[in-house]
Amino acid sequence: MKKSVVLYKKLSAPLMARLHEQADVTLIDALDEAGLAQLRNALPSAHGLLGASLRLDAGLLDLAPHLEAVASVSVGVDNYDIDYLTERGILLSNTPDVLTETTADTGFALILATARRVVELADLVRAGQWNKSIGPSHFGSDVHGKTLGIIGMGRIGEALAQRGHFGFGMPVIYHSHSPKPAVEARFGAQYRSLQEVLKEADFLCLTLPLTAQTEKLIGAEEFALMGPETIFINISRGKVVDEAALVEALQQRTIRAAGLDVFEKEPLDHASPLLRLNNVVATPHIGSATHETREAMARCAVDNLLQALAGERPQNLVNAAAWKQ
Repeated sequence: MKKSVVLYKKLSAPLMARLHEQADVTLIDALDEAGLAQLRNALPSAHGLLGASLRLDAGLLDLAPHLEAVASVSVGVDNYDIDYLTERGILLSNTPDVLTETTADTGFALILATARRVVELADLVRAGQWNKSIGPSHFGSDVHGKTLGIIGMGRIGEALAQRGHFGFGMPVIYHSHSPKPAVEARFGAQYRSLQEVLKEADFLCLTLPLTAQTEKLIGAEEFALMGPETIFINISRGKVVDEAALVEALQQRTIRAAGLDVFEKEPLDHASPLLRLNNVVATPHIGSATHETREAMARCAVDNLLQALAGERPQNLVNAAAWKQ
């Protein structure tokens, strides 16, 4: 007898066919009011869940007494009550490897776009305001040879360091929960305290997960340590930053500019002051948003889910304690 899977993310035809071969699938087309009602109705018989961008707390999970596994199409797992899942023996998996390079590409795109004022100046051309050679008021800053500071030296941090070191000759400094000797040997990177990275980096990039310890890690005190030419890049999670303090730093030119792919609340409110600042490049959380990477993430999530429902340990298990149960 096939197990029941609730899918709250659309998949490609080949992946859908694979799921249908091995499970009874309920597809939630959209996480609107009607979709959430459909989800609640499907949870009581669900053995597996697969999707992204939905907060699964105890209130929802209590509706699924037969649940065995949750496969998230993401690296971040801050939408999940991991302690509660583990307590119930529900396996949570994610897709940590397949989006590393693409997300690092996004980070470097933001570095280049922000440093060279690409969006601002492209808008000037589009508006028909390019009437003469640009002068110093429109100049950007070089990227090559500048100091790249990375906070959070995981897979994406390493990929960013590789691009900076080999591609742009950038000295790399970093702060992480522990030194990374292999990273230091490969990229000539130097471990620093958080305060030292904030003070020394020309480009300050966040690539760390959202946890209780990292929420609002970067606030007014941290922005005050940065220099007036610092360019701040966030491709991690919006809530790692105190957004009000970031706005203040940008308005007061405590820092030069920011390239942001993530925000405290997403989608970003149209009234956000970030959208009225010409020293901000804002993108709609596109870190992994390529056709190739999103398909690879979905394929990885399907693999994880089917492994779990077959009684096997998923390749990308988040809560190992649940497996031990």
